[in-house]
Amino acid sequence: MKPDFSKGLVPAIVQDSQTKQVLMLAYMNEEAYEKTVETKETWFYSRSREELWNKGSTSGNFQQVIDMKLDCDNDTILISVIPQGPACHTGEVSCFFNETPITGDSEGEVNIFKTIMDEAEDRKKHPVENSYTNYLYQKGVDKIGKKVIEEAGEVVIAAKNDDPEELVNEISDLLYHSFVLLANQGVSLQEVEAELARRFQKKGNNKGERPPIEEW
Repeated sequence: MKPDFSKGLVPAIVQDSQTKQVLMLAYMNEEAYEKTVETKETWFYSRSREELWNKGSTSGNFQQVIDMKLDCDNDTILISVIPQGPACHTGEVSCFFNETPITGDSEGEVNIFKTIMDEAEDRKKHPVENSYTNYLYQKGVDKIGKKVIEEAGEVVIAAKNDDPEELVNEISDLLYHSFVLLANQGVSLQEVEAELARRFQKKGNNKGERPPIEEW
């Protein structure tokens, strides 16, 4: 069954076939749909440029199509893909990353990792007197790296002691110091997220291609 293009363009929702995360929303005309079916890569129609475009042709972040489903009215497509990189031109894994409130709270739900990383990067650019974060920056990568190693050790000790509360505390310290290290080295959280997504979505990572467990 094909989409109903009688009314014009059809919305196409792209979803990661493994994580089920919604990656992006674009539009298809009949030609874009046919090329998607033919090439097993996502093709869309640009309303602003009035032309077809192949996701990944410029960035290299192609999307391998696994299957496509239509909604009950045959006028919206759900495309399940294996992404070869971030879907968003900003470098985010998904185009849907801006939080919006669903209650009276104007700030909405907070992405705490992003908040901490933003704070670490801001302190790097705009030092604050008596700030522990800026103290770490002043001491440099050796001091920050030492703290990361120390906190990693504390995480293991908490786990060995079977102390869940302490484990949460030490993991939090480790993440904080790791974010400071990233900011100090000029590495963004988005780069880490993109690399994790790449690893998670990597094709061909089957048992036969892995080294023996003894070598891990």
